[in-house]
Amino acid sequence: MISRRNIRIKIMQTLYAIEAAEDQKDKADKLLERHLAQSGDIFVYLIHYLMQVAGYAEKDSLHRSSKHLPTEQDLNVNIKIAGNELLWKIRENPSYQKARKEIKPGQWDNPDLIRKTYQLLTESPVYKEYIALQGRDRKTEKDILEYIFTDLMLANDDFISEMEDNFIHWDDDAEMMRQLILNFLQKPLNYNFQDLLGEEKRKFATDLLQTVLDKEAYCMELIRPKLKNWDVERIAALDMILMKMGVCEFLYFETIPTKVTINEYIDLAKEYSTSQSGQFVNGILDNIHKELLSQDKLHKISYKKSAN
Repeated sequence: MISRRNIRIKIMQTLYAIEAAEDQKDKADKLLERHLAQSGDIFVYLIHYLMQVAGYAEKDSLHRSSKHLPTEQDLNVNIKIAGNELLWKIRENPSYQKARKEIKPGQWDNPDLIRKTYQLLTESPVYKEYIALQGRDRKTEKDILEYIFTDLMLANDDFISEMEDNFIHWDDDAEMMRQLILNFLQKPLNYNFQDLLGEEKRKFATDLLQTVLDKEAYCMELIRPKLKNWDVERIAALDMILMKMGVCEFLYFETIPTKVTINEYIDLAKEYSTSQSGQFVNGILDNIHKELLSQDKLHKISYKKSAN
């Protein structure tokens, strides 16, 4: 499932886009949905790419056996990987079939890169050990797919460059996708390709976005006095967005510990804003947190129940 950290990133991106185009507030939900859908596209494509690499064994076998003077090796290409049972279960999954029909992942295929990935696979000791084994078992089928994904896709600069060209938010999603795919290969039938969020996280996403929009004025009442010598207009836009998101989590999200909130937004500020942003965001959020505690105002309740 998509992580809360990634959801925060998508909300950050949505709020930034809204601020850049002030007339977009009424379209916030749709914009967030589009950002989340982009992660779904990446997930489906990564599964599709695994299938293309595995399926290339049959193309290779046909090509080599069709040579004018094929060698014995050409006539005996091992195509075991093309019949990987785990991939076939995924391929037959109605949820995957529907996603594949809607997204059309083949639009991003680079046949030459798929061929090169397959060639790297066939040259590897891991693959030679795989095809040497008689029969199939679930662990072996899963392990070879994990190897293709982690060692031949994510560790390949050409593949990463292709992903960056095709998916604008790949850098934001890459680490999450690594974990998502590995978890998926463990229990592929538990995933719904039409909803990688799940009900609880979808509610978190929509509630956090709406809270920041609805409570922006109150958040600024808390943030502005802490800026002291800072010119509000010169503070990085992402820093301000992250601070408003952090304050909203302090006040209105009962299940998220305050320490978790602060650490999350420090990390996001370090990664997405300026070199000083992590320390700056930390200082402001920590200051607001201490003030709310000292005034006995830190009583987490849903923003919909709040009078502020």
